[in-house]
Parts: sequence; C-alpha cells; structure tokens
Amino acid sequence: MKFFRLLERKLSKYAIPNLMKYVVSLYVVGAIIYTFYPFAYMYLGLEVDQVLKGQVWRLVTFLIPVGTIGSFTDVLFLIIRMYVFYLIGNSLESVWGSFRLNLYFFSAVFFNIIAAFIVYGIYRVNILGDFMLLLSSMFISPPLDIIYSSMFFAYAAIYPNTQFLLYFIIPLKAKYFAWISGAIYLKDIYNLIVNKFYLGIIPIVVSLANFFIFFLCTRDFQRISPREFERKARFRRQMKEGMKSGNVVEFRGKTVITRHKCAVCGRTELDNDDLEFRFCSKCEGNYEYCMDHLYTHEHVKNN
Repeated sequence: MKFFRLLERKLSKYAIPNLMKYVVSLYVVGAIIYTFYPFAYMYLGLEVDQVLKGQVWRLVTFLIPVGTIGSFTDVLFLIIRMYVFYLIGNSLESVWGSFRLNLYFFSAVFFNIIAAFIVYGIYRVNILGDFMLLLSSMFISPPLDIIYSSMFFAYAAIYPNTQFLLYFIIPLKAKYFAWISGAIYLKDIYNLIVNKFYLGIIPIVVSLANFFIFFLCTRDFQRISPREFERKARFRRQMKEGMKSGNVVEFRGKTVITRHKCAVCGRTELDNDDLEFRFCSKCEGNYEYCMDHLYTHEHVKNN
C-alpha cells in the first residue's frame, strides 16, 4: 500500500478525472465504426505482428468494443451496457479517487497488451487474430471482455450487496454476479486444459492480474499474523479474569460483564443509568461502591 501511496503523490496530477466518460464513449465509436465497416477490426485490433511493423495505434484502438447497430434491440443493449459500465466506473472513482481508478483501468490494459505479446512471442499468433478465432471455437471469453470484467470484479469486492436485475426481473447481488463470472472463467480454463491448449490460459490470467493485485493489496493480513493471534489470546485471558472478578450479572437472560458493581448492594450501571460509582481510598483492595454506600460502608482491611 505504501508503494501505491507514493505513486499517487508523484503521479496524481496526471490522472484523468471522470475517466469512464471517455471509456464509455468508445462503445459509441465502436458501434458507429463497425456498423458502417464490419471488418475494421483488421486495422484496429491488437495484432502484435502489425504493431511490430509500426502500426502502434493498435495498442489503443483495440479497446474499441466490436459491435454493430442493426436494430432497436442492439441500440437498447448498447445503452444498457454503457450505463452499467459508467455506473461501475463512477462508483469506483468515488471510493478510490481519479488516480487509483486510472491506475486500475490502465494496468488492466497494460496486462492485456503484455498477454498479447507473450502469446505472440511463444505461439506466433495474435490474441485478436487467429488465436481469437481458436478461442471462440472453444467458447472462451475474449481477452477484451476480461478487461471490462475486471472493473466489475473490483466493484463487487467493494459493493458486494448491490443488487442488479438479471434479465430485468431476477434481483441478484453483485457478489453473486462476480462468483458466476469467475466460474465462467474457470470453465474457460478447464476447456483449454481439456483441449490441451495450455497457452490459452495466459491471456485470461494475465488480463485479470490487476484485480488479483488489487485484491491482495486490500486484504487485512494482520488478522492472521502471530501478533494478532497473541492479541486475541490476551483478550480471552482478560475476559476470563473479568468473569472471576465478580462483575458478572444476569441481564435480560444474558450473562453480562459490567464495568461497575457496588461491593455492598451489588447494583451495577445496568440497574440505573443515573447511578454513580467510586472507589474507596481507605479500603485495602479494589472495592467499588455506589454513592449510597460510599460513605456508609465498613472499610475493608487486610490483616
């Protein structure tokens, strides 16, 4: 976490505020481009061999989602997808701030590019080229979809109980959507293993690396540290000592350890909110009394 705070101090001025406004606009750009020219992906996709030949714009244009507007249904689903993604991005920005949202999104883009180069370097195919066709034949989720899915995983980790309507009817919490999405990716990995195409696991794992890093960096590992175990053990010992001290009463059917208890009448703060208690300086030992018995009790002397 210290590393991320250092980055934020040094680079926060370069963060793009309201980043999702620009990211969501890519859906509109993609819908327009691919409606009029369905084969535009041949010039915009992340083809590593073409990037190495100088077509560096592909490192950015591959983020444009592929989609066409051929009917009212296509327009409706495009608007819904844009709205949900914008809502998720803005919610993350409200929690993290602009810099951390930028870092999370662009790290997902960076890891996806790394995955593309790894696959090309080993297998000599492109993630969005022949390799993507092969993955699609095995019903594997495209790496580009995984980039946008990583945003939802982070949202579900922060807002697990937010409800979405599945098929606009069934209410389902974000955490369950995330578990379902995770199960789908595990199914993808299983299909790749069954087909002995182990290299196909690389883009899935690498593309989700930013979420794994986020998850690990936001966990409280102190709760499983030896110091935490010792603290809990010390607390349990103190609780047992408190029960032995005599300040244990039955209140509304429950055993309660009180903060105060009169050594004469046995009344506690649970009996009356207006009761006041004091320790007697003349008694030998820790004896506490209510105001009714503070000056009338017989002082305890240890012989």
